[in-house]
Amino acid sequence: MNRRDSLKALGIGTLSASAVLAGCHPKTGEESGSEAAAVDTTGRQPFEAERDKALLKATYFDTHEMATIAVLADLIIPKDAHSGSATDAKVPDFIEFIVKDEPQHQLPMRGGLKWLDVYCLNHYNNAFKDCKPDIQKTVLDQIAYPMQARPDMQQGVAFFSKMRDLTAIGFFTSKMGIDDLGYKGNAPGKWEGVPADVLKQYGLEGV
Repeated sequence: MNRRDSLKALGIGTLSASAVLAGCHPKTGEESGSEAAAVDTTGRQPFEAERDKALLKATYFDTHEMATIAVLADLIIPKDAHSGSATDAKVPDFIEFIVKDEPQHQLPMRGGLKWLDVYCLNHYNNAFKDCKPDIQKTVLDQIAYPMQARPDMQQGVAFFSKMRDLTAIGFFTSKMGIDDLGYKGNAPGKWEGVPADVLKQYGLEGV
């Protein structure tokens, strides 16, 4: 599977601008409880804030689907020494919100989850989330690389590409993901004079 640095270098570059903007709607940091359900109304029309509140109260994925999404998200972005995993950044909640906010994702995501379970049931006698980790990775290796995938795996390829993109958007628009990238935002410059090594190079020490 792609490691975190590969995802930064390759995955983020494939995301559409509209999808990234959509990823900024909900809070996907480490908030919990009522804080996680809060809607940021800054610079937004009242009807937009009300719509988001309604979306947050609605449910699309069932418990089994959400559990599968959580397993997939953590396989795509696992916890490491630098930061938490996709589920630590509440990526499954983000994906649940996005498919309600942008309904065009609903059928591909639900159909893809069903395809994944049927494939695993046929080959390993278990739903994907109940397979052993090595089997899960074996299955994903068959759909994670479009140019190498077999023709009969193309539905899985399309689903996993969408799942990977949504996971990347969800993680890297969360507070945890932004910290992981090391992005500090715009900051005013601070002039501290000519560096000492430059002054020395030109014989201007003490000037």
